[in-house]
Amino acid sequence: MSDPVSSIRNLGPAFEQACARAGIHSAQQLRHLGPDEAYARVIRAGTRPHFIGYYVLVMGLHGRPWNDCKGDEKKALRQRFDAIKASVSAAPETKMISDLDAVGVRVSADDLKPV
Repeated sequence: MSDPVSSIRNLGPAFEQACARAGIHSAQQLRHLGPDEAYARVIRAGTRPHFIGYYVLVMGLHGRPWNDCKGDEKKALRQRFDAIKASVSAAPETKMISDLDAVGVRVSADDLKPV
């Protein structure tokens, strides 16, 4: 049986949903991908990039509290985050997805459930 993404320290249901939209459905899959590839996939799937979200993911995968990283380690994480963000935002489909989200064109599986 696979552990849910939210079983990883610091990661909750919102990040688990973002991972699901990116095709990441288990904690094992997330660990296998690693934080950089996983976060790039989450951004490509339409999640707005945010340094703290990335930072929390990295710390969680290391089994550390989200606010444990400081100084040079945190600066190095910021550089990695900026590189991921730049590489993903260079992809035209990312802009199109965020534009469609902004006007409410995309629907999620939850939108299709009967009320």
